[in-house]
Amino acid sequence: MTSSADSVLDTQTLADYLQAQVEGFRGPLTATKFKGGQSNPTYRIDAASGRYVLRRKPPGKLLASAHAVEREYRVLQALQGSAVAVAQPLHLCEDDSVIGSAFYLMSFVPGRVHWDPALPDATPEQRTFYYHRAVDTLIALAQLDVAACGLADYGKPGNYFVRQIARWSEQYRASETETLVAMDRLIEALPAAAPADDGRIALVHGDFRLDNLMWSDSGELLAVVDWELSTLGHPLADLGYYCMALRLPRNPVLPGLASLQRDSLGIPDEAALLGRFGTATGLDPGDAWPFHLAFHFFRLAAIAQGVMKRALQGNASSEQALAAGRMAGTIAQMGWEVLDRGAAK
Repeated sequence: MTSSADSVLDTQTLADYLQAQVEGFRGPLTATKFKGGQSNPTYRIDAASGRYVLRRKPPGKLLASAHAVEREYRVLQALQGSAVAVAQPLHLCEDDSVIGSAFYLMSFVPGRVHWDPALPDATPEQRTFYYHRAVDTLIALAQLDVAACGLADYGKPGNYFVRQIARWSEQYRASETETLVAMDRLIEALPAAAPADDGRIALVHGDFRLDNLMWSDSGELLAVVDWELSTLGHPLADLGYYCMALRLPRNPVLPGLASLQRDSLGIPDEAALLGRFGTATGLDPGDAWPFHLAFHFFRLAAIAQGVMKRALQGNASSEQALAAGRMAGTIAQMGWEVLDRGAAK
């Protein structure tokens, strides 16, 4: 990961606190903010006792239920020893007085993040492997027994998409800075387009994309990171979000894959990814696939709008926050187009 020095954390206070709360932790420490992270600021902690990672809520006034580091910590605990690789959680601090907001400490995973989904440094064979391995993780999530790992009450069961549309419509309205016609259309049309609930329940990551996966140099998937948006939902949810990258435009803020010759690059198309997932899980979105894509464009646009609002308020985590926020309109328009075309077929 690329990182830059950060001077926000009171490292002496943090070191004293962690030394008292975390077994084996010894200061002093330095904190270096990782690249990326439009939402929860993330830091590499280098201490006398070793290297760790800290994720915190951003400072300032936040939207209700947003930046839930407590939920991230619970998921990391639940997934220990499962088929879904994650870092080891070490300590959760809900006392804002320590560093100014709630945070948690986890183990440092010495892996690599591929920020560009085109994987420019990989061979076609390697790209195919990475994309298939990611889908295999989605399969593991879909097959996870949420009750057995202690997450039966992690979210409301049933009607996931309808509830998510309502939630993100509220979040979008709370952070709205200008009128986006496509978002208004999606907010109106998506509830009626949602497929009937089939009763399936799974742990949904909520932001499952290639740059939230950490890999070893040999290609082993070491950890799935950034569980802030996780909840109980439908097992097809993460698949739709993951496939959205195939349609997003290529630009510095959202490095999608839409304009690339994916066949020659070895990047599987939607049909191949859906087929691999469906063969293992028995789930096929069928005619509802346009809805799944449109829903995730809508949701991503709402997230981008939240980033814009925080940037205008001066408490966004990334230097690219304003640029990311300005993508909300483009993303929403893509969502409306795919839903409109699907509805016309």
